Amino acid sequence: MTAEMSTQDECADRVCVVTGAGRGLGREYALRLAAQGAAVVVNDIGTGLDGAGRSGAPGAAVVEEITAAGGRAVLNTDDVADFAGAQALVGQAVAEFGRLDVLVNNAGILRDRTIARMTEDEWDSVIRVHLKGTFATAHWALRHWRERAGAGPVHGRLINTTSVSGLFGNPGQANYGAAKAGIAAFTTIASLEAERYGVTVNAVSPGAATRMTDSIPGRASTVDDSRSPRWVAAVVCWLASRRSDGVTGRVFLSSGKRLAVAEGWHPGPVATPVDDPAEVDSVLRALVGKARAEADLTGADRVR
Repeated sequence: MTAEMSTQDECADRVCVVTGAGRGLGREYALRLAAQGAAVVVNDIGTGLDGAGRSGAPGAAVVEEITAAGGRAVLNTDDVADFAGAQALVGQAVAEFGRLDVLVNNAGILRDRTIARMTEDEWDSVIRVHLKGTFATAHWALRHWRERAGAGPVHGRLINTTSVSGLFGNPGQANYGAAKAGIAAFTTIASLEAERYGVTVNAVSPGAATRMTDSIPGRASTVDDSRSPRWVAAVVCWLASRRSDGVTGRVFLSSGKRLAVAEGWHPGPVATPVDDPAEVDSVLRALVGKARAEADLTGADRVR
């Protein structure tokens, strides 16, 4: 963030909520949106990577950075996975800035473990923050947009966060991957429901170095610029702006190495149905042999 706000105004006068905005990607989103002219509600409860502890300091630092540069921002420390907290978050945006235009669901935690070793709490806590947190905030945002839609299209934006761990699979992240796959499906369904209000719904699958990704074994932070959060922030800012009108129901894979649109499930090879288990064996094996291999973490065909 420079001493003065950028003169760019892609998101001029847009009111944005960014969850998990105290560090990493969320911080970058908040700073970039503010630099583009948006008023930002910086949501962060300041927990550790595993969800433990609580502090308003990280979010407050982002608010201070934005306001010191001439931007508009306020702090929110509500828990996005708490239904009342999610309502309060959306309500604060409306109370402070008059409305909500953009919700960026970014908050998350990690509790990595193989399925055989994973505890119930490790499963529940990750699903709660990622999947329930996305639903809870989206619920209240969509209610707000539904109320506004009576006066015309609201040009609202719901931007969710998925992951290659959910789209393609990553051992040791069954809880996180399941939540992120659920968010991808949630994005598709929400886009169909929200279209009538003039709201678009999309998701990003970021490829960036953050304290969360650096905690994953074998993925320590490097100085490689391709892993800078700025690449993903540019996509989020575009999605938040009016330039993205008409683009909805999509998942964007974004990093400094590539920018791609993920293509969802489609029927592959097809055969005539059979009701004999013995015949099913040969038919399905033939179909699997013709089908494209499942994707690895890079999106390329997985080699087993």
